[in-house]
Amino acid sequence: PGSLLTAGAMRAAGLLLAWALLHPACTHQCHLASPGGVLRFTDTHAEIRVPALHRVPSSLDPLYGLVRRCLDLIQQNPLPTELLRAALNDPSSIRTSQVVQYELGYVVCAVVALLFTVAVPVAGMCFCYCRSRRQCGGRLRAHRRSLGCRRRCLLACLSLTSLIILASVICAFVTNQRVKGQMEPGLGAVPTTLRTLRQHIDHVPQVAPLSCQGVQMVVDQFEVPRQQIISDLGGLSRSVGVSIHTQLKAMTYAALVDLQDRAGDLQTSLHHLQILDKTTRALASAQAELELALQERRRRVVALLDDPRCTSCSSVLGRAQSLELGADYSKVPSVEKVLKALAGLPRSDFAEMIRQGNGTFNSIPELTVERMAPVIQDLQDEMAQVTEKVQSIANSFPLPDYTRPVSEALEKVEDRSQPYLREVERFEQYRWIAGTVLCSIILLILTCNVAGMALGAYGLSKREDPSDYECRGEAGAKLLLVGVGLAFLFSWLLILLVFATFLVGGNIHTLVCRNWVNQEIYKFIDTPGNLPPSMNITRQLNLRRDSNLSAAYRECKSGAGLWEVLQLDRSYDLDEHLKAPKYTADFQKRLSDFTARLGEVRLLRSEGRQDLETFARSGVDEVDYGRFQEEMKNPVVQTSIPALARNLEGLQKMQRNGTVAGRLAAEAQALWEMQNSTVQSQEALVAKLAESIQFLSRLAPHLQERVKTTLATTASVEARLPVQAQQILRQEIGCFTRRELRYFTQYLNWVGQTLREDVASCQPLATALDNGRVILCDRIADPWNAFWFSLGCCTFFLIPNIIFAIRLTKHFRPIRNRLISTGSEETCPFHIPRVTALKL
Repeated sequence: PGSLLTAGAMRAAGLLLAWALLHPACTHQCHLASPGGVLRFTDTHAEIRVPALHRVPSSLDPLYGLVRRCLDLIQQNPLPTELLRAALNDPSSIRTSQVVQYELGYVVCAVVALLFTVAVPVAGMCFCYCRSRRQCGGRLRAHRRSLGCRRRCLLACLSLTSLIILASVICAFVTNQRVKGQMEPGLGAVPTTLRTLRQHIDHVPQVAPLSCQGVQMVVDQFEVPRQQIISDLGGLSRSVGVSIHTQLKAMTYAALVDLQDRAGDLQTSLHHLQILDKTTRALASAQAELELALQERRRRVVALLDDPRCTSCSSVLGRAQSLELGADYSKVPSVEKVLKALAGLPRSDFAEMIRQGNGTFNSIPELTVERMAPVIQDLQDEMAQVTEKVQSIANSFPLPDYTRPVSEALEKVEDRSQPYLREVERFEQYRWIAGTVLCSIILLILTCNVAGMALGAYGLSKREDPSDYECRGEAGAKLLLVGVGLAFLFSWLLILLVFATFLVGGNIHTLVCRNWVNQEIYKFIDTPGNLPPSMNITRQLNLRRDSNLSAAYRECKSGAGLWEVLQLDRSYDLDEHLKAPKYTADFQKRLSDFTARLGEVRLLRSEGRQDLETFARSGVDEVDYGRFQEEMKNPVVQTSIPALARNLEGLQKMQRNGTVAGRLAAEAQALWEMQNSTVQSQEALVAKLAESIQFLSRLAPHLQERVKTTLATTASVEARLPVQAQQILRQEIGCFTRRELRYFTQYLNWVGQTLREDVASCQPLATALDNGRVILCDRIADPWNAFWFSLGCCTFFLIPNIIFAIRLTKHFRPIRNRLISTGSEETCPFHIPRVTALKL
């Protein structure tokens, strides 16, 4: 607290003190520095998760959709459950008729491919024989008006088929390269995914102290709340002390201000009482002397004014006759009794007392730090024991017995798949080479077509006579025939490659992918008896007896934990291991049992209290200050001496008698001297007396009440401070405990969620199955099927290409005979017939 307050400040302090006493320190709000925050834990298994693959939109998606619809049309039969059951359990019982019946669509396509393989080469050989006999691809024998229309029609048809073949071969090139680009990473993804799954399964139960994976990594994350709690413990005592000081300072400072006001009232009252006593005595003594002087001066002035020689003096005579004392300060009450009662006060140093009380109260934060140091150290040691308890989560986690069969099964699949994958990769290389070579041959055929049509058309435009030989037209015809020969020569290889890839890719789509998407494969596996006993997936994966692969897949897909899919939840109660009281009971008990006495804050010692009580009983409030005020209303001299002196000076100027005038001037001068010396000094004493009377008269009516209130308030604050300090201490420790328990709860909840959904999650298994479908069906089977479909379009459109090319070659060669029976003039209007010998 600072210096003495004004009246307004005192009233404000009184109101603040009343509020502080009526509203004790809040016990339901936490005043710690910050509420419990949200802890951030490290992602535990990001490095061994199986990333989900998705179908990537492509510009070839319309082509893929068309191929899938064609395959669905070719193979409309559902999954051959009976046939697969027989193949897996008793392969010798399978009959060829059953396979043919199921694969009827593919058998029809095989027949068509076989006919194409035989018919086209045979037709090619027939064409070669005819060419050797100059029967096919020769010359036109006659020139007709319709030849131009037929030529243009053949050119358009051959161009159209060439464009279709070109578009198809471009798609074949693209899909052939896409199959190669997807096959290598797709095949590589199989062992990688299996290895990742196995690592995921193997890393879950690892609990070695130095391990940074699996359950141990989750347990190691307890370091996050532990460091946060230790950090909070480091600032707990200071925070509690500051909170106690903050919540009690309004009440304490208000009491100190009120105490300082009463001490100030005591000092000031004593000062004014002493002034009152001294001034009253001085006024009484001065008035006795003044009264004699006034009597002598009144006699002389009255005698002078009564002198007959004094002109016009009667008007001032009445004022001169009233020149006597106005106030009588000998009649005011004495304050000697009060001063005697206050003699020796104050016996105590109130300023030092208040300073010490203020210092003691302000040292509460440091004192709290000192008193709480032992319990803080105990709590920090307790955190090490809590760490050992949390480690028991990892030590008792029973996953190895449940994950070992799954890990062994994955390892077996990984080992057995390696040879097959290498064979698939080798055959894929052969397929890519064969596809690239055959697509290049088709491009060569198209090049022959384009070059032949261009040269033939150019030769036709330069030939003046249809029968003339034109080398460019002949070269165009020969190029067309080269393309025809290549088509005859390689068409059987094309159809064989088409059928081989069609048979593999088509069955992958209709038998595997289509039933994988609608989960018919899972249903087949789940049906008892479909798989041999050695392939019992439920037993090998240690699934629940009431579960199956479809249900496990759905549960894993939704993020279920391993113990929800396996039988783990029946032997290991995770919730029981993650109950917070198991780890926080001792920590909470140490905090709840802590009690610290912060010492007493003495605001008013006994001698100070006695001083205030003596002050209240001294009788300051019993003095009749009204008598003082009544006397002070009267002037020191009843007649105004300055006015009388000025009247005498005025009369002096009116006198004709010099002696009278001189005496009037002398009397006026004497009055001025009396006024300036004696009267003014007494008026100054009266003014000083009025100031003290004013203070004491304001203080007196409320003195008893104020002193009584101050003493009661001081005693109440001194009594309440330790109690409320303890309440706030308990409150803040309770808030701290709840906040730290929230850290424990956050960590344990995170552990439970992580063990269920991440570390011990089987979602990677479902993701791996989905990735396998994406890789096999969306990334490999779709471009594979699009490849044979595009190559098949090229192959089948080679037939009309051959026909249109052979028929078009005749139009690029010279016509043998220009004469026609319908009249040559009509067709060749400028022809001059050759002269021939005719028999008449």
